[in-house]
Parts: sequence; C-alpha cells; structure tokens
Amino acid sequence: MGRLKGRPLSLTPMSVQRDAHATGLMRLLSIALRVLTLLECVGRRQLAAEGAKLAGLYAGNPKRETDRPTAERLLEAFQDITLTIIKGPHQTERHVTALRPLQQRILEILGFSSALYTRLGTISSEPP
Repeated sequence: MGRLKGRPLSLTPMSVQRDAHATGLMRLLSIALRVLTLLECVGRRQLAAEGAKLAGLYAGNPKRETDRPTAERLLEAFQDITLTIIKGPHQTERHVTALRPLQQRILEILGFSSALYTRLGTISSEPP
C-alpha cells in the first residue's frame, strides 16, 4: 500500500468525473504495482542466484553495492535515455542514447537482451 500512496504510483486524492474512472484508475495502478513488484523480485532473485551485488544505483554514492535493489532504483538508472526521431520527406531516422554498463547489467539481470533496446535506434522507415 505504501507504493500506491507514495511517489512511484502517486495515488493521491483526485477529482474524477465518474465512478468508472476511479475504478479504472485503481485497476491501472494495481497493474503498475504488480509490474514493479515483479521487476524487483526478478532482479533480486537473479542477483541472489549469482551471489552478486549491483553498484551504481545510488546517485550520491556510485560505489555503494546492493543485492536487494528496489524497482524504483532499477528504473531510475534509465532516466537519462533519449530517443530522437527525425522525420524527413522520404524517411524517418531514429537515434537512441547508448546504454551505459550499469544499464546493460540491469537488462542482463532482468533477462532482457540489450538488442531489444539497440533496435530502437536502428529502425528506419519511409513514411506511407
């Protein structure tokens, strides 16, 4: 419940027009909470299985290591990523910021291929 009320999901008093809107918002936030919990669980299990710790998640102390990272800290590591899309008359070009070693390590811990990320920057298409 702390995550629903706190900063990550920010369930704060708000004005909605219909009961259905409030119900929909609660369902959406509960899905987001489940995703955060799953992300954290997978990351912690993998680090425990490897007997490893992850450094670089704490801005004020980059050498500080943890074997129990929170989902919020894992996601914060990706906040400086930029995807630039330039649409021209005959094609669209994309450029995505290169992954830092910490970001590559987080993707590895979570079981994602870094190719999934790098493909975003190589997509080139012609407009219809």
